[in-house]
Amino acid sequence: MVRAPVSERRLDILQWLKHRPTPVVAPRGGDPAHCGVTGEAIAAGLRLPLRIVRSDLALLTRVGLLRADRAGPLTYYRRDEVRIAEVARMFEKGW
Repeated sequence: MVRAPVSERRLDILQWLKHRPTPVVAPRGGDPAHCGVTGEAIAAGLRLPLRIVRSDLALLTRVGLLRADRAGPLTYYRRDEVRIAEVARMFEKGW
């Protein structure tokens, strides 16, 4: 994870997901509070090209900072707060 280059855009994605606008439409009647957001919605919310956002979402998912849940043809992304807290603690301790 540490070898992944730091990117303001990736931080923006994590921040946007933390403070995302509501309401979010839940896939298949799920609870919106526990659902993620599509890459398309993130790209639109941040006014960034979808192809760039998808690349960043893939990396953030690979390193465990995001969870990705499939619902039909769509993927919904949400922050993994436990993993984010673990990473923050590692850096606070001077890892």
